[in-house]
Amino acid sequence: MKFYFKSSLVVCSLFWFVSCKSQNVVLNKDQAKETSVNDSTFVNLKQYSQDFEYDMKYATEDNFLKAKVYDCAECFLRLKTVNALIDANKKFLEKGYKIKIFDCYRPLDIQKKMWKIVSNPKYVADPAKGSIHNRGGAVDITLIDSLGKELDMGTPFDFFGIEASHNYPNVSDNVKQNRILLKTIMTSSGFNSFDSEWWHYNLKTALNDAVSNAKWDCK
Repeated sequence: MKFYFKSSLVVCSLFWFVSCKSQNVVLNKDQAKETSVNDSTFVNLKQYSQDFEYDMKYATEDNFLKAKVYDCAECFLRLKTVNALIDANKKFLEKGYKIKIFDCYRPLDIQKKMWKIVSNPKYVADPAKGSIHNRGGAVDITLIDSLGKELDMGTPFDFFGIEASHNYPNVSDNVKQNRILLKTIMTSSGFNSFDSEWWHYNLKTALNDAVSNAKWDCK
């Protein structure tokens, strides 16, 4: 993936990571050292930690849409979300687990593409309103053990039945414990859970951030 910086970004946005018509600007960690970065800056998680596993579902056809909607598999988030996620992952690592990521920041154009495929707010957030994913403050995750095996959470990712709810009672004790572990540490690191989806977490301080259509270059 190519990261690059354009001098004209100031006229386009208040953010360092922007998309102005055809312009793409991505700030990498080396550039972050040389510029004024705030907690709303979009950054690539891989540039800040190597302790995560990735299975970026929407960069493949292995998802409920049955369609690839990202051009490449990258996890961009606002810096404050990255810092909170790293904090949570450190706590999981101490217990012998680590976070596996399914989805991160989602540009608004991608949300529109998903909505075109499945125009149902039960499954896809209406791009007219936007979601926390479009604000760079949401992640879809699970946990893996030291052998790389996913912990049993009772349903697959993006399963939209009631069984995926945190409060669904008819799951095994092991599933309950795994969901509680995930929720307890994520909420202790500044995230809110989403009742109907055990995998979805929103950074509490990201709720008022602007919806973004910033993009990254996949070359």
